[in-house]
Amino acid sequence: MKIVDTHLHIWDLSRAAYPWLENDTSILNRTWCIAELEHARAAAGVTHGMLVQASGCREDTELMMETARNTPWINGVVAWLPLTDTRQTQELLETTYLQEPYFKGVRHQVHDEDDTRWLLQPAVINSLKFLARHGIPYDFVGVLPEHLETALEVAERVPDLRMVFDHLNQPPISTGETFGRWGTLMKAAARHPNFYAKISGLGTASGNFAGRTADHISPYVAYVLEHFGAGRCFCGGDWPVSMLADDYAGTWQTITHILGRLCNEADQEKILYDNACRFYNLSTL
Repeated sequence: MKIVDTHLHIWDLSRAAYPWLENDTSILNRTWCIAELEHARAAAGVTHGMLVQASGCREDTELMMETARNTPWINGVVAWLPLTDTRQTQELLETTYLQEPYFKGVRHQVHDEDDTRWLLQPAVINSLKFLARHGIPYDFVGVLPEHLETALEVAERVPDLRMVFDHLNQPPISTGETFGRWGTLMKAAARHPNFYAKISGLGTASGNFAGRTADHISPYVAYVLEHFGAGRCFCGGDWPVSMLADDYAGTWQTITHILGRLCNEADQEKILYDNACRFYNLSTL
């Protein structure tokens, strides 16, 4: 079975600034390159991959593009754009990224912004409308219920924009709550046909992940599948951040084990491959 890992990161501390890594004392605070993943990728059975932005700067995007061009199994890049400057966003798209075959989506690290309503700034909304006109999807990375509320407002203002909730917007796995405010808002989001759910980052979701197992994660995946359906979910490994909780092969073993329990084979193929190809316009695979 073919698998698209829709959520991989790389970073090079000599090439770009990564503010979220400042003062980080974990294994993450070093340069991570895609070559490190090759053996584990083969062991995990992952056949295709997407690189996702790790910093709000063009240097990070150029590093990902360069890596994609030189890595046969990497098929796309979710890039950063200066969304608060609509004119510059439009110029970069028209002069550079719309001609770039690896450019497949856009993300901004809204979870690192002080304002949970950051995306609702008029200039950002205008930039998102421009993405929607060109069929470019947006990766939404939130960690709070307030982020979900913002996403719902974005969907009302830019109804044609396809968006995916990275890491399911941090379900309350660490507390075992089922399903609380997160569940109510995700259920509301599922009623919008252009919202998708990315099953990723759940090994480290909400912290307190020591000893986390498939049994801890499975109820939240089941809930999302119930409301979004097998046609609007896909998966990501969130490497190397996922290494804080498990190795790469172990992360994917957990994902495929959960899907094997919850889905038939046809739905597994959708979630592991088909839906990602459709969402990110990976027509060349």
